Amino acid sequence: MNATRGSGTGGAGRARDASIDRRVLAAAARQLAVSGYDALSVAAIAAEAGTTRQALYRRWPGKAELAAAAMANIADPPRRNGTAAPFVELVAELADFRRGVSQPGRLSLVGTMLQDSVEADVRTRYQARVIAPRRRRLRSILELARQHGLIDADADLEIVITMATGSWYACALAGDPPPRNWPQRTAQLLWRAAGGSLDPT
Repeated sequence: MNATRGSGTGGAGRARDASIDRRVLAAAARQLAVSGYDALSVAAIAAEAGTTRQALYRRWPGKAELAAAAMANIADPPRRNGTAAPFVELVAELADFRRGVSQPGRLSLVGTMLQDSVEADVRTRYQARVIAPRRRRLRSILELARQHGLIDADADLEIVITMATGSWYACALAGDPPPRNWPQRTAQLLWRAAGGSLDPT
C-alpha cells in the first residue's frame, strides 16, 4: 500500500504546489495585459510559469476560469486607514492610484477589461478587486469632507470620483504624459469642483 496516497488536497496524490498557482496567475495577468483576452493561451501561460497545461487544467477548467482567478489575484495591497485631513487623504489616494496604474501591464489591462469578448466573470472580478475598492476609498474621503462642511453638501460625488482617475486614462489615450505633480493638481481641481476652499489644507 502507498502510505502517501490520499494525503494531498482533494484527498489523493501529492499536495498541491502553491508556487505553481502564483506563477500561473502572474503569467496569466501579464499575458492578459500584453495580448488581451482573445489571444490568451493556456499553453503559453503554462510555458511561462514553468509547468504543464495538465497542471493548469487540474486547477482551472478553462481559460475563462483562469483569467478570472488572475483578476482576483491582482488587487493592490490596502492602503493604511486615513488619519489626515480629507484633502491630504485625497492626494495620498491619488498618489497610490498612480503607483498602481504605473506598474507594468496595468494600464493595458484596463483596455483588455473593456473588450466585448472578455467573459463577464473575468470583468466582474477585476471590477470587484481593483476598481470598486478604489472608488469606495475615494467616496469615504469625500463623504468625510462633506460631513465636515469642507465641500458642498450637494456635491456630485459620483462625478467627482469618476473624474479623479479619469484624467489619468485620458492622458494615456491621448498619448500625453501625466502632468507633473498629478495627484496634488488633480486633488485641487476636484476639491474646487466640489465646492471646497482654494486652500483646503
